[in-house]
Amino acid sequence: FKVVDKSKTEVRWNGDWFKTMSFVDVLRLTSRFTVARMLERDDFDIRFTKGEPISVHELLYPLMQAYDSVMVRADIEIGATEQKFNLLTGRDIQAAYDVEPQVILTLPVLEGLDGVRRMSKSLGNYIGIAEPPKEIYGKVMSLPDSLIERYFRLVTDASPSEIEEVARSLRGGKTNPMTSKKELAHRIVRMYHGQKSADFAQEEFEKQFSRRELPSDMPTIALPPGAFRARDLVMRAFPNQYTGSSAGNLFKQGAVYISGERVTDVTKEIRVGRDPGSLGEVIIKVGRKVARVVPEGG
Repeated sequence: FKVVDKSKTEVRWNGDWFKTMSFVDVLRLTSRFTVARMLERDDFDIRFTKGEPISVHELLYPLMQAYDSVMVRADIEIGATEQKFNLLTGRDIQAAYDVEPQVILTLPVLEGLDGVRRMSKSLGNYIGIAEPPKEIYGKVMSLPDSLIERYFRLVTDASPSEIEEVARSLRGGKTNPMTSKKELAHRIVRMYHGQKSADFAQEEFEKQFSRRELPSDMPTIALPPGAFRARDLVMRAFPNQYTGSSAGNLFKQGAVYISGERVTDVTKEIRVGRDPGSLGEVIIKVGRKVARVVPEGG
């Protein structure tokens, strides 16, 4: 509960009412809406005009979402602008079941870290509000400069006057985009993790990327002395974070540095140990992540 007040929140599972519905109940629900109205939805209209298939279950989804509003007797429903049709359908279905129609509030779709596609966990271009402060800060800093103003406007608690000042500074070239982005990253971390965490995340970012120092909370992994293939070493340094294929892709992308050297060969042999020819300490960097590998017993 990072955003809403837990004491004032009730979580409902729509399976509680859908699992008890009979087919007659489903027919009763579908009779309250027409196919003509359903085809008013932009994506359905485009696909129908092009002769592309539309499955029946796709037509049922807006009705299922609308029925949720009936069952919880929603006063207001919030969604992205692309959900406007479904939200309005909720009003119609509520009225059909003698429930006061809800007010709808739509918000713009937020672009993800790639700056193009909508933010989505499945696309891997998202920032999770429950992620560690350093992770959130680093992800915000990776945003394209073109999204700085939009993120200030859509995801921060900045006042309208503050947002306009940021916009004017960026458009007029008065402020380096990096400065505004640091302010944005700090503000977002502070909103979800507090001032101290935001200050720490900013200091660690400065230390690692501006001053080229190692992060103070860098994990240390002790491994048995011996030879390791580069990919295996990365997977051991960051346990449960990469599969063999995903780690391999990072090498291909040139995102892996081992003791200051960019490594692209997953089979490169790295010797960890205290004997001549081995490394007593290996610093591994993968993107923004850093880990230290040392030999056991050292």
